[in-house]
Amino acid sequence: MKRLFSLAMLAMAAFPCAVNAQNIQVHYDLGHSLYNDIDKRPSMTTTMEMFKPDRWGSTFAFIDLDYQRDGVAGTYWEVAREFNLSKDKHWAAHVEYNGGLSSDEETWQATRFQHAVLAGPAWNWASKDFHRTFSVQLLWKYQAHAYNSVQLTEVWSTTFANGLCTFSGYCDVWYDPNVNGKWIIQSEPQFWFNLNKLKGMDDVNLSLGSEVELSNNFVWNDRGEHNR
Repeated sequence: MKRLFSLAMLAMAAFPCAVNAQNIQVHYDLGHSLYNDIDKRPSMTTTMEMFKPDRWGSTFAFIDLDYQRDGVAGTYWEVAREFNLSKDKHWAAHVEYNGGLSSDEETWQATRFQHAVLAGPAWNWASKDFHRTFSVQLLWKYQAHAYNSVQLTEVWSTTFANGLCTFSGYCDVWYDPNVNGKWIIQSEPQFWFNLNKLKGMDDVNLSLGSEVELSNNFVWNDRGEHNR
């Protein structure tokens, strides 16, 4: 199982509602330094995230941009919409789209990620102050010109130490008949140190932290292998 580390900072722009927020993340990826077989992996990634609830449900979207020395090497984005199915807003119908593009630094040949559309039920929970949240989704996954699959997703976030620290992340597990064991696992837990909770820094919407990528059968190395 690959473990890829990054050092990151998070610039947060929060709306008046505590659950309505957006942020920009800047990651320096240490994976290409730790593993010789993925030394072409881009060293810098920026992520823009947005989450917005409304009376019908919620919308979530993010986009990743990977950078080489001379510019953007690839992009990936997801957008998801949920529609509340219960009065307590615990149950929802989830619809999602994934897609992206990457390029080879030496040949400049571009590779498209296959379109993926996912749909299924979701169960969501949050504490009254929204300092702790958890979501689980069981989704049917359609991939263009490929195979249909099923995916289980968990998303979590917890803020503690009087708001000074945040531990968040997700875990995806989905079926793929082309890999060893037929299943792919991918997770990205994050830890953030929120500077705006320090005395005299309440107007500094900046966090510093790190992310660890954990995966099996997901990361392609420089030899074109991914069954690892």
